[in-house]
Amino acid sequence: MNLRAPSLLLLLALAACTSAHKPAPTVIVPVAPETWHQVDQEILDASKNATAPARQYATETMDRWMDSVYQRTESDFIPWFTGYWTQQWLTAKVSWYKLSAKQGEQTAAQRLDGYLQEQYHERVLDPVAKEIDPEAVTAQATAYYVQLLGQQLPSIARHYRIPDEQFDAHLKQIPAITLAPPSSRNATLYEVVHAEPLVKMPAYAALIEQLHTAATGPDAGRPDAGISAVAIRSSEKLEASLAPRGAASAVAAAVGRVAGLMISVGTLGIGALAHQSQRADMEEQMRSSLYAALNEKKRSLIDNPDFGVLAGVYYVAGQIEGNLGDAPLLPSILDNVSAP
Repeated sequence: MNLRAPSLLLLLALAACTSAHKPAPTVIVPVAPETWHQVDQEILDASKNATAPARQYATETMDRWMDSVYQRTESDFIPWFTGYWTQQWLTAKVSWYKLSAKQGEQTAAQRLDGYLQEQYHERVLDPVAKEIDPEAVTAQATAYYVQLLGQQLPSIARHYRIPDEQFDAHLKQIPAITLAPPSSRNATLYEVVHAEPLVKMPAYAALIEQLHTAATGPDAGRPDAGISAVAIRSSEKLEASLAPRGAASAVAAAVGRVAGLMISVGTLGIGALAHQSQRADMEEQMRSSLYAALNEKKRSLIDNPDFGVLAGVYYVAGQIEGNLGDAPLLPSILDNVSAP
């Protein structure tokens, strides 16, 4: 009997240790429906509070983008376009466009527009994008909104004394990204604000990719209207100058001038002087067309809910606020886009 006593005591001690390490059962705290309604209203307010700084960030960043675009337009594109030899080269191109045009194809003005668009991107927009890329701003503004929203949520749970498990379960019922199928393209509010890092979250990556597709597609609504206006006006002017000579002879003459062949020093000087007298007017006309269009482009890049730099913010906020019973912040083109 005495030998068995220590064994019995040992078993009792082990049982006590086992019971001490068992997790305490989860306590469900009753939360009234009215309280959950108030919680949802505070989440709505938190979403709106997060939207304002995200918009400020995007606006200030795009202001810097616009300043850089203006500077490169003035320092590179306008001097290039209004230069004497560029105008001779454009005369040759328009002449060739007219000679090679076939019925049903683009007009000379449309082809010149395409060429000038390429030049503007290469000389202005692409270099500026290396410093400030509007598409990168879209992702950064969306991530900033999510960060600010996530910072406000714990205080809501504490204010209403809701246990973390129950509050998290509630957040898991609120859709934030709905691009299904597949399910990996969906995410709840809980998943979005707890993603570490957000950029590697499949649903977020799918959202940014879809915004990129919308922003760069044919219906993106981001035409460089100022360049198009310049191209049309230039094409009309160049075509008018070709009419007295005939397109074929104009091509030969223009190409000869561009190559520096068959042109006397005196003729070159006269042509350059005549061009220089008109250059100031050309520059002013280009500024008028370009800057009006650039200001419109900037407004579109900020405010357009489908293609602007705040499109991701508007989408996620619209999903959250709409699912909590509030009207979406702004409609989104992604609401009607099916998965590929």
